[in-house]
Amino acid sequence: MFTGIIEAVGTLTALQRQGDDVTLTVHAPGLDFSDVKLGDSIATNGVCLTVVSLGERSYSADVSLETLNRSRFADARVGDRVNLEKALLPTTRLGGHLVSGHVDGVGVVKSTSSSGRAIEYWIAAPDSLARYIAEKGSIAVDGISLTVNAVKGSEFRLTIVPHTAQETTIAQWKPGTRVNLEVDQIARYLERLMQGERGTQSSLTLEKLAQSGFL
Repeated sequence: MFTGIIEAVGTLTALQRQGDDVTLTVHAPGLDFSDVKLGDSIATNGVCLTVVSLGERSYSADVSLETLNRSRFADARVGDRVNLEKALLPTTRLGGHLVSGHVDGVGVVKSTSSSGRAIEYWIAAPDSLARYIAEKGSIAVDGISLTVNAVKGSEFRLTIVPHTAQETTIAQWKPGTRVNLEVDQIARYLERLMQGERGTQSSLTLEKLAQSGFL
């Protein structure tokens, strides 16, 4: 599990095809490797990857075909910058929201605009994910825990303050940029609860949840 609070930005230095899979190498001089060992998890642009080898301020990890199909690693290139976060510990401060590192799909930046010192981004999500995205809810975009400020159909708006842009890869986003999306897990669990057992309709509704103070 992760928090969506980025610890460092690394650079892809190698991409090696292994059949249908890919082994990637990330150089991350800003990441604290003092407690990283083989088998540990590092969220790389929001994707939970297992460390299979360690180098000088770098690590390698395997990316499965399933992950390639669900994330933008399918079109990754050497030189790409990636957001990095080590797996949380019981003592970790939860500054963002709980992020599993299991990317749900890929969104596309549609537009950018200035709002004071902040920058606003409209991002289009796949239709299959749009129902899980709510105004003032949380979403992980390229591994970054962010708040959804507005929703319009399958598109949602983010407002990014300068510090977040400087400490992540957000400053590189522009119209057409593809980004990894992981929706809030709570939304998925609520949907499952409302489906009831074996796909039958549950008596639990959004209205009842709101009346009980859960929404």
